[in-house]
Amino acid sequence: MADVPAAKNSAHDKVTTRALERSFGRAAHQMRPVTLTRDVMKHALGSCMVEFGDTRVLCSATIEESVPKWRLSSRAGWVTAEYAMLPASTNRRTAREYKGRKGRSMEIERLIGRSLRTVVDLRAMGEITVTVDCDVIQADGGTRTASITGAWVALHDALMAWVEKGTLARLPLTSQVAAISMGKVNGQLLLDLDYAEDSHAQVDMNLVGTSTGGIIELQGTGEQMPFNREELNKLLDMGQNGIAQLLELQNSVTNFKE
Repeated sequence: MADVPAAKNSAHDKVTTRALERSFGRAAHQMRPVTLTRDVMKHALGSCMVEFGDTRVLCSATIEESVPKWRLSSRAGWVTAEYAMLPASTNRRTAREYKGRKGRSMEIERLIGRSLRTVVDLRAMGEITVTVDCDVIQADGGTRTASITGAWVALHDALMAWVEKGTLARLPLTSQVAAISMGKVNGQLLLDLDYAEDSHAQVDMNLVGTSTGGIIELQGTGEQMPFNREELNKLLDMGQNGIAQLLELQNSVTNFKE
């Protein structure tokens, strides 16, 4: 288990934090405390409980020795994801998803899947499928960013388990991937929004990045007003600083080497 504690504030930050009244007494550029706890499920090849403040997501990875029909004879593997919010994960019960998938859940699981595939050498996997399940146990904003960050750890451990038993010749991961949210709330640019901030944000943004410095996806919306290029640049800088901290945390629990 590893975690990023809430950062200590300077005197200037304390003034800013009190004005913003942010959770965990943090300044605008600071993340919530982040924790990655591995091996939390007995039967999953890889598992990770990821916590961004009060948001908690259970990520588990399983491997099947087959690929989807459309990928047969490709000599390459596949990585996919499923995402769901448990009924009591929010202050009002969320209905379970059975055969029908909600549009939001489908969007998020596709985001998780393509984020993971970007950092995997699919040909080095052979024809196997890794499914990473991300189940939100408690939601307080940033569930998709937490899911991506924890999913990479679960994926790493599942693939490493197959390397250790000799099924895979080498670890087919090319780099790490993590994600963080940014936004503008009450005129302030903020990193890692919780639900209270996200629910009335003027600008809502999510950034997915890799340990090689690349950006996989940038999702940004002016919810109540447009934002300008200067604000976008500041939000990106803020987000990349946050991702750097998350990548360091991932590395501390997996000892991953590119």
